[in-house]
Amino acid sequence: MNTSNIVNTFKSGSVTLGKAMAGKLLELLEDVGWLEYGPIERFPAMRERGFDLRVKLKIRGRGTTQLWVQCKADPRPSHFPSAFVLTGAVNHPVPVLAAPFISQRMAEVCKEAGWSWFDLAGNCRLDIPGLLLVHRTGFPPVHRHPKPTANLATPEAGRIIRALLSPEHAGTRWTQRYLAEHFGKMNPPIPQPSLGLVNKVVRHLRDEAFIEKAPDGGFRLCDPARLLFAWRDAYRFDRHDRRSYFTLLQRDKLRGALEVLGARTCGYAAYAAFSAAEFQAPHVRQPKTWVYIREQDLSLFEELLAAKPVDSGENLVVLIPNDAGVFCLGDGDRVSDHRLACTNAVQTYVDLWQCGGRGQEAAEALLEQRLKPAWIRKGLKL
Repeated sequence: MNTSNIVNTFKSGSVTLGKAMAGKLLELLEDVGWLEYGPIERFPAMRERGFDLRVKLKIRGRGTTQLWVQCKADPRPSHFPSAFVLTGAVNHPVPVLAAPFISQRMAEVCKEAGWSWFDLAGNCRLDIPGLLLVHRTGFPPVHRHPKPTANLATPEAGRIIRALLSPEHAGTRWTQRYLAEHFGKMNPPIPQPSLGLVNKVVRHLRDEAFIEKAPDGGFRLCDPARLLFAWRDAYRFDRHDRRSYFTLLQRDKLRGALEVLGARTCGYAAYAAFSAAEFQAPHVRQPKTWVYIREQDLSLFEELLAAKPVDSGENLVVLIPNDAGVFCLGDGDRVSDHRLACTNAVQTYVDLWQCGGRGQEAAEALLEQRLKPAWIRKGLKL
């Protein structure tokens, strides 16, 4: 079946969609040469349960089973699995989600719920426990999948996600207005995103099932690790201006000078990346000191630390952020023990993941030692 001419005209439940998905499923089954299967049937008797197609499979020497396929033009993680309930089933049929495009997030949700899935490009995960597993990914979409309603790579979206994921806020019940106003009440204050932008990001996060409606109104975080990974993959570390410096100050004198810097800049300075991780979850040691400061405070930094810009041999890495949101500090990351504050542990994680060296190793340690335990203490499931 030639699906390329029709894949952009789908409507949920349409005959065209069902035919296209049936054709693709047939191709996937034909690739398993030893598998015996019957015809792919339209499944009107099961429509009230939400299924559109059925195919019987026979595994040599292992009995038979069925694939029950639900076709969706644009499935959303937030509708799963409550909208796809499998009840009163016999002979343990395998539920399968079929769609023109299956996002990575949708695939994750299917796997967690025990569903198989496939799309029109041939990407799939058909899993009959103990009998068969066909898992293929990497084929480019043949369907123009809908653009996300929000771009997680923007600084404004980053502020919202950082607030939701921060350990001290992980169990918070938010409203959109409370979230928008949250930043102006911080110390130091951070420019707050517009209510319209908050609405757009919250709607996207709800669609992707990263947040859920709270029983008492508003919404709460429900899948912190997956949201962190989604932001990590969208995050642009290279948007920060990185500069190299050298100073003769060491240990206590360097730490004291940075403490003064934090006080003189009214909180708009913080240990970053590897240096923040040394306080938050010590794992990877390296000789450089990493800090975030604003460009207008650069001359003060150079004066207090007797720091000189260099092309090589740096022992200070200065990051000038493209957004003041990096100074949204967690309660456990503020000034203590007479030192400069650290970036929020969530910010430290995404910076480490993308800054090179052994950054990803340090990020994993931070996730396991600091973030996951904090989320679990707030009652979140991982």
